[in-house]
Amino acid sequence: MRLVSAALARLRLDPYIAAILLTVGIAALIPCRGGTAAVLDQAVAVAITLVFFLYGVKVPTRQALESLRHWRLHLVIVLLTFGVFPVLALAGMLLVPSVLDPRLYGGVAFLCVLPSTVQSSITLTAIARGNEAAAICSASLSSMLGVVLTPVLAAALVSAEGGGVSARSVGDIMLRLLLPFVLGQLAQRWIGRPVRARSKQLSLFDRGVILMVIYTAFSQGIVTGVWRRLEPERFAPLLAVIAVLLAVALGAAHLLSRGFSGPDRVAILFCGSQKSLASGLPMASVLFADSTVGLMVLPLMLYHQLQLLVCSWLAQRFAGRADPATEPAVATA
Repeated sequence: MRLVSAALARLRLDPYIAAILLTVGIAALIPCRGGTAAVLDQAVAVAITLVFFLYGVKVPTRQALESLRHWRLHLVIVLLTFGVFPVLALAGMLLVPSVLDPRLYGGVAFLCVLPSTVQSSITLTAIARGNEAAAICSASLSSMLGVVLTPVLAAALVSAEGGGVSARSVGDIMLRLLLPFVLGQLAQRWIGRPVRARSKQLSLFDRGVILMVIYTAFSQGIVTGVWRRLEPERFAPLLAVIAVLLAVALGAAHLLSRGFSGPDRVAILFCGSQKSLASGLPMASVLFADSTVGLMVLPLMLYHQLQLLVCSWLAQRFAGRADPATEPAVATA
């Protein structure tokens, strides 16, 4: 019994992941339709704009500017996030359609152009006894760059496979995401401190908005019959592609971080291999047609779960090192 209890404890599902799975299940059983769907779409649009305004308020401009002093570390992370990953997306075209369904490739390409996560990158770096300050600055800088670079790169990569990214979509994301972010940066002087003091409460709002986006996206997929047109046997190759993508990203981060100190290498490893669900889902809802959003975010959702599982294990492994300056060896993890 003790062995069974220990195994169940290790397999315990994160409450937020459980909430995501539950939301997908509700969308499958009770999809939003008609006028209710239209009202919910408007509510989601307003909520997403508010999320990016608050994010602009929460990210200290001075902190991002000061991070440039450690420019070599941040350059490597930016290169991984917006250079190596897009190259991997281009390589993924070779798998279409023999391995990867063309409808799912667009989602993989979109995943590859997203910025790094903020909270999980920082948390994992701290657990692994890495350079937490560098992780804070670099993850924040990545997210700021992503507001501009992600739509541009998505338009270049995803539209090549008929993913539906248009110049109008890029304009929408600039208006609904970049402009609120800039306004949030400008508003820091007056409301920055009280907003950051309530970061835990606001994180619940962020997660709630993500659940709303997931529900509307998967509801639309159910109503339009997208999921019925996707054969079940297409999911196994997608999972394999996602796993390989994460493995290559970790390996590339390990190689490109050579020459840095052990704590810096930890920050590069986690910030350079993570992809942001919090930024990706709102962006997808703006960039892509309602009928395709569900398929476009599916690879991101799978990658998000896998990166948390693998990187949490790596962080715990690195945390057991006797010397924090010891270089992490991903190849032997």
